[in-house]
Amino acid sequence: MNSMTRFAQSRLAWVILAGTALGLELCALLFQHVMKLDPCVMCIYQRLAIFGILAAGLIGIVGHKNRFARLIAVIGWGVSATWGLKLALELVDIQTNPSPFATCSFLPEFPAWMPLHEWMPEIFLPTGMCSDIPWEMMGVTMGQYMIGAFAAYLMALLLFVIPALSANKPRQGFIADYR
Repeated sequence: MNSMTRFAQSRLAWVILAGTALGLELCALLFQHVMKLDPCVMCIYQRLAIFGILAAGLIGIVGHKNRFARLIAVIGWGVSATWGLKLALELVDIQTNPSPFATCSFLPEFPAWMPLHEWMPEIFLPTGMCSDIPWEMMGVTMGQYMIGAFAAYLMALLLFVIPALSANKPRQGFIADYR
């Protein structure tokens, strides 16, 4: 088993995935509640995509030794990162090409059986408009940074998908464990 496979099947790899997603979630809450920047509905959907990546990381942490658990985690990671990238691209398009016909809804369209914006309004209730650009750093908007973040998650997935899903083989030595 090569080192990439050992790492992709280690708990550490999944801790890094979950940790980066948790860091992005905490940044989003900092922007919203400390810096008083109102999230739009597209921001809320991207936040949900990051929660999907966080959940995938947690599944990987718990089931890193089980091939089926890693498969579920990889699928969740891929779906969430792809959906998040799509949303971030749409948001940047709305912001850079303003049009009265290209707008987003004011309230999120969560399923009736899971109204997250009612259950946890501090996290999932949008209060801003998609066409607004409330924050920039070095001329790059928050939406553009999220394009980079989701693209990075997808690139990492491409590197790790085959090693993460390959069959477990007996480990040689305790250093290869990465516990």
